[in-house]
Amino acid sequence: MATSVTQAFVKQFEREVHEAYQRQGSKLRATVRTKSNVQGAATVFQKVGKGTAATKSRHGQVPVMNVDHVPVECTLADFYAGDWVDKFDELKVAHDERAVIANAGAYALGRKTDEMIVAELDTSIRFAGGDADGMTLAKVLAAFEALGAADVPDDGQRTAVVGWKQWSDLLQIPQFASADYVGDADLPFRGTQAKRWLGTMWIPHSGLTLTAGVRRCHWFHKTAVGHASGAEVTTDVTWHGDRAAHFVNSMMSQGAKLIDADGVVTLRCKE
Repeated sequence: MATSVTQAFVKQFEREVHEAYQRQGSKLRATVRTKSNVQGAATVFQKVGKGTAATKSRHGQVPVMNVDHVPVECTLADFYAGDWVDKFDELKVAHDERAVIANAGAYALGRKTDEMIVAELDTSIRFAGGDADGMTLAKVLAAFEALGAADVPDDGQRTAVVGWKQWSDLLQIPQFASADYVGDADLPFRGTQAKRWLGTMWIPHSGLTLTAGVRRCHWFHKTAVGHASGAEVTTDVTWHGDRAAHFVNSMMSQGAKLIDADGVVTLRCKE
């Protein structure tokens, strides 16, 4: 009996980890293409080219667009986040130790999910503006023009992810923060997690790459980046009698890949 773990205990841990991951684990997963239940070590996302419309003669054959289909392979990797829960921890501390460990594991895996997506966005070489200044209106408009010139759809599925310093810079731009431009409903001061502007959801994020004092921010379309999941966040709880503790291991198998570089514009901002 001492070496067994009740199913209720295990199921509660699994539920708490899953809920924490869904609630606050990853900010970017919902902003990219997703593929779940992947079988194997890799999967393929299809990059579809542009079609061209043409006329046809009377009774003639309808012209074929011959749209290019380029397979983009995404490799999955396995990630783990484990820790110990002493049998008597909950008797000695004021907080719920089980919930603390569950949240810590879920948040760690969520940050890893975003880290993989950001790493793929960082491979973009399409830049708007220089890197000698911060986030400015001119730089934003340059990125806006670049997306339009590349025929990136303005269909409500664009996302701009910026650092917190750049979010502060944006708050000083009237076109971003003033009700005269965006209306009361879209004021960023109502909540700092996200706001819609220029047909795009703007999200502040602490995990963007900072190199030599330059932060890489990205403006991208949902179809430009893919995220694959072979195994969603799961939790394994085992009892170790020699430690008088449970080992709680949260794990997942996921990967990310840049699918279409034309759908991403990078804004380099000095901090």
